[in-house]
Amino acid sequence: MRILTIILIIALLSAIAQMLLPWWSVAIVAFGTTAIVPTEPAKGFLAGMAGAGLWWLLAILWRDVPNHQILSVRMAELFHLPGTIWFIVVTVLVGALTGGMGGAAGALVNRQR
Repeated sequence: MRILTIILIIALLSAIAQMLLPWWSVAIVAFGTTAIVPTEPAKGFLAGMAGAGLWWLLAILWRDVPNHQILSVRMAELFHLPGTIWFIVVTVLVGALTGGMGGAAGALVNRQR
């Protein structure tokens, strides 16, 4: 239950942070959250990955669906991806890995205390 709470906190704080900060702010949010809440490094990685990935997926769908995938179709063509779904998967994976690394680093810092 605690891991689910951490995931939701990371997703919510990432949404707030990315209104003002760059894309990599999900790593800072995941780092801060797992540095404050004691977790194991593996769980910190999974929580950061799930929280950041969840937020990026929701943000992409929130922006992409109303405009009929105009930007994602063009970006998929630019990166020579077979379809829009692959562009969304790659994008969410980048955000999830960024958040996961931040979460693992925060858990390791908390472990050293």
